[in-house]
Amino acid sequence: MVRLKVLLVGINAKYIHSNPAIRSLRNYALPYKDCIRISEYTINQYKDDILMDIYKQKPDFIGVSCYIWNFGMVQKVCRELRKVLPEVKLWLGGPEVSYDPKALMEELPFIDGIMAGEGEEVFLELMKFYVDGQGELLKIKGICFRDGRKEDLVVQTPFREEMDMDKLPFPYEDLSELENRIIYYESSRGCPYSCSYCLSSENKRVRFRNVKKVEEELLFFLENKVPQVKFVDRTFNCNHNHAMAIWRFIKEHDNGITNFHFEIAGEILKADEIELLNSMREGLVQLEVGVQSANENTLDAIHRRMSLERIKEVVHQIQRGENIHIHLDLIAGLPLEDFPSFRASFNEVYAMKPDQLQLGFLKVLKGSTLNQELSGNQWDIVYQEEPPYEVLYTRWISYDEILLLKKVESMTEIYYNSGQFEYTLKYLMHFFDTPFDFFLALGNYYEELGLHLMSSSRMGRYETLLSFFEQRIAAVENGEVKVLKSLMVHDLFCREKLKSRPSFAEDYEAYKKKYQLFYQDKDRIAVSLSRDIGTEDVKGVLHIEHYPFNVYQTADKGIRTGEEQFILYDYKNRNPLNKQAGQAEVVL
Repeated sequence: MVRLKVLLVGINAKYIHSNPAIRSLRNYALPYKDCIRISEYTINQYKDDILMDIYKQKPDFIGVSCYIWNFGMVQKVCRELRKVLPEVKLWLGGPEVSYDPKALMEELPFIDGIMAGEGEEVFLELMKFYVDGQGELLKIKGICFRDGRKEDLVVQTPFREEMDMDKLPFPYEDLSELENRIIYYESSRGCPYSCSYCLSSENKRVRFRNVKKVEEELLFFLENKVPQVKFVDRTFNCNHNHAMAIWRFIKEHDNGITNFHFEIAGEILKADEIELLNSMREGLVQLEVGVQSANENTLDAIHRRMSLERIKEVVHQIQRGENIHIHLDLIAGLPLEDFPSFRASFNEVYAMKPDQLQLGFLKVLKGSTLNQELSGNQWDIVYQEEPPYEVLYTRWISYDEILLLKKVESMTEIYYNSGQFEYTLKYLMHFFDTPFDFFLALGNYYEELGLHLMSSSRMGRYETLLSFFEQRIAAVENGEVKVLKSLMVHDLFCREKLKSRPSFAEDYEAYKKKYQLFYQDKDRIAVSLSRDIGTEDVKGVLHIEHYPFNVYQTADKGIRTGEEQFILYDYKNRNPLNKQAGQAEVVL
């Protein structure tokens, strides 16, 4: 007997991402696994290409995973799928369609049904119904569907109870299909906090996967030398014993390659957790901490209880270990936060020196407490009607000001989060009252030149930064442009051994003979770098650059020592955290 063809579809934000949800559904529906296929795409692909690929597979049942970032594309693709595959059973699932699925079904007449809430058990019962013809839809909890017996009648069954985390299958088997992608993994579901903008705000219950199961599954990633595993737990460290057990296991079984990413609540991180984290290999773990705002009234308004001073203390203690990459997050458009307040929040977080500062904009999610508060006219927040429901303006911040923050976000991403301008940025900050003012001024300059709508090369970004400095700041003091050029050259060589010298670098020929003599002395190089040197290293992974001053002191203090400096860059020995080449000061 020919079985139905079932296709589970994930449309991700980027190619590097993967979709664990559709894999979990497939593996939970074990008796039907042989007839279930998975297809992944991205929102950056053409709709017609996704449509064509799905059509060629000729599925009988399609299940699509829906989130705020892909729902626009999902609707476009599914609308056309109904036309070219009129008999296919087309179902949606995921957080974006789980709130008020009945109303959504009425908006989308081309959809057959919606799986609301957790989908594993629901999907298994749907497979029994569609593949084996067992049971009836009315008896499946957690779905919304069209009753074929009555035209246009949409039926919603009662919500399903939350699952036991230990009954969930491990989503991954063959990792070859996920090569060069981030692997997502969950050891818990739910969150104990009540942040009003989050979908977890209505349910404080947290369910944990048995630690032994987690260890077995993490060992699979470690043995396969997966580059990065990103935990999707809402607040990984909300249970001290659970977090410590997993972190200890990761440390004890470190393969020297795999990196693990965790979202944590910084204010509850305990001393023994920090001590354990500080003892790990450089790059084994990276942490993301949601600060969201430094405005205490705003934090109270969104039901987020935390101490900014405690966050600062914890971040400092983690950074002392010099082994962990830290992301700090901010959200613009929250209640009671105006433009000056957000400027202050940005500068507070920037002063903590995170490896990445993520500036996001409020999303008013369906089903969140904030959405319900808006319905009750508690806050004046206007947001986009279509996903991702991003804030347009509020009583406290105008749309014009939101657009200014968009510029700050863009410049922060390009110049700070890229890690490509570390020393240059340190120096530039001496010419502005605050970091926020610098990024806003640079964003305005980009817009004036019409560059804000264009993508530019890395070298182009350096050249634009130099042009900005020359036109807006250079008159402050003679020689400052020359200093900036040298620091930009240093930043460039920190990242890679350039094939061609940038236009703003000083003449290489003046020191070429000195460099040649130095490269001939392998013993001297070995002492400088504290490692053995081969001929292939000298030719391929080393570079020397001259600077008319000490670049490190100048970047940090805004001064020039007057003493020239030669820096030897070692591209074979990179910093695991920021990927910068090893550096040694040498005397020629």
